[in-house]
Amino acid sequence: MNANTSQKLEALVSDGVPVNVYIWDMDETLILLRSLLTGTYAESFNGSKDVKRGVEIGEMWEKHILKICDDCFFYEQVEDCNEPFIDSLREYDDGKDLSSYDFKQDEFSSPTDDLNKRKLAYRHRAVAERYEKGLARIVDSGTVSVLDELYEVTDGYTDRWLSSARAFLEQCSNGTNPSSQDIHILVTSGALIPSLVKCLLFRLDTFLRHENVYSSIDVGKLQCFKWIKERYHHPKFRFCAIGDGWEECAAAQTMQWPFVKIDLQPDSSYRFPGVTPKTVSYYFAAVYGNSDTDTNKE
Repeated sequence: MNANTSQKLEALVSDGVPVNVYIWDMDETLILLRSLLTGTYAESFNGSKDVKRGVEIGEMWEKHILKICDDCFFYEQVEDCNEPFIDSLREYDDGKDLSSYDFKQDEFSSPTDDLNKRKLAYRHRAVAERYEKGLARIVDSGTVSVLDELYEVTDGYTDRWLSSARAFLEQCSNGTNPSSQDIHILVTSGALIPSLVKCLLFRLDTFLRHENVYSSIDVGKLQCFKWIKERYHHPKFRFCAIGDGWEECAAAQTMQWPFVKIDLQPDSSYRFPGVTPKTVSYYFAAVYGNSDTDTNKE
């Protein structure tokens, strides 16, 4: 850990209040997509949801995700070069000014040597910069309108799953306790670039910075959890994993972190709407004990 990182961590915990680090899964947790495409989300309602309509919505999302990946985030070039996080090749980036760099003509190929690792690092830096600008700065207004409408349609079809999950993040970030400084991190089994694009399209980028998105597809969730623990290596940081899968559950158990299991079933309270910061505060308290942060969660 470098000195700058250490200073940032000390600043976060300087007031003595514990900092909650939420480690999220993506599909069927913060968003719904895979279960729309397969029909399993609608089928869990035993006939009250139109399965075909859910599949159509999922396919529309899939089309937009892939198009923006290719058009704006170099995915055609880097699809076979997945990295676990966007800064993984930072050591190869020499800081070159990329404002006039021609990514189509630099003869980038598989990053098996230092030169191509540098070229991939350039792409990652450009991806991070575009991500931080936000969707409205990288696609035209017509596309934004189409995606806004699709979001609202999806939110209606899923009984506000998307907006409720986003409200959870917003509530933590605004904080009913002014001294709360919760951190949200995404660890997904999807590839890195499409996962970043999903964050943009599903309005999660406000809460999930590019450096807090991890792809576990090649390294596994446990390794990602270990990296996160190394980043926030201080007694005041408290961790909780939230997801619907066995892998994040097993990884959380290994790390001795609380785990909240998301359940698609309509009658479950461990879904969205349903799960709230107050719900998760009980899991934090069970492992770490009560704190003022927990008692101030609404």
